[in-house]
Amino acid sequence: MKAHTKETQSKMNPNSSLLELKNGNQRFVEKKQLDRDLVQQVKETSKGQFPFATILSCIDSRVSSELIFDQGIGDIFSVRIAGNFVNEDILGSMEFACKLAGTKLVVVLGHTACGAVKGACDHARLGNLTALINKIEPAVEAIREPLDDSLRNSTNIDFVNTVAEKNVEMSISKIRTDSPVLEEMEKQGEIKIVGGMYDISTGLVNFL
Repeated sequence: MKAHTKETQSKMNPNSSLLELKNGNQRFVEKKQLDRDLVQQVKETSKGQFPFATILSCIDSRVSSELIFDQGIGDIFSVRIAGNFVNEDILGSMEFACKLAGTKLVVVLGHTACGAVKGACDHARLGNLTALINKIEPAVEAIREPLDDSLRNSTNIDFVNTVAEKNVEMSISKIRTDSPVLEEMEKQGEIKIVGGMYDISTGLVNFL
């Protein structure tokens, strides 16, 4: 399996890029990963990179985009931060990836049992983590049910996962609102911006 080139990247579009990630996740779950010579791909990409997708995911050690989507070196841009939220630097990275480097798809990927989301549900406070948690807490407030405060914390895993999905939705909205570059590219059909949730117990990604 060779690394992507300028020619193969140019043949990809937003829909085919999304399909490739879906197929890759299916291969991962079924243990049918493609045979890749990663060292050879290092050589093939040494003079340039031509990824087809940009994925914003959590730093969680169980959620490696390259692995769960069965992708090789040079296939995707991987942006990782606890809680997979969006800020100015991440938006700049995405604009570079899409406008300058040619990726066709932006994925915001949350996951079940997310530690950062649990922290937001519990309104955790600890050093610099506090500022990070503050960025996820709006997703907690956006979920109205349950009303009982005793059920609105990290012990209620259904609540945690609902907040994680809402956080993905709000991150996508922020991308469109705060990045005129990406918003325009999406309107022109040059890229697609989608969300997904990774299930840490099954390995499956459910695209939203």
